[in-house]
Amino acid sequence: MCFHFFELTKIPDDINADNMLLLWLALFKADTEEELTKIKSLEVKVMDQAINAYYNITAESELRERERLWEKARHDEAQALSNAEENGRKAEREILQSVINNKDAEIAQLKAQLEAMNSGLNK
Repeated sequence: MCFHFFELTKIPDDINADNMLLLWLALFKADTEEELTKIKSLEVKVMDQAINAYYNITAESELRERERLWEKARHDEAQALSNAEENGRKAEREILQSVINNKDAEIAQLKAQLEAMNSGLNK
């Protein structure tokens, strides 16, 4: 078995359409849109197909990421609404309890006044 190792950093910048090995290595090395455009400008069918496949894969992964973020946003919004509803119910219970406590205090005060009035009448 024979293995070949290539250091991408050592691939020459001047590539041509005649050397498929260098074309493929240049494609693997490409980091920028300019580098891909340079390879595509050589009009080698296989390289065009490879670059188009790369764009399709990239587009699909971007779409999946957008879908994931959209789902997360929907979940976060639903969670926020649920929390807001729960906080609203809690605030309502606290207000209602406060009103009940105030009314209980008023009733107790009125009972005390009635008892005082009754005891004053019974004298």
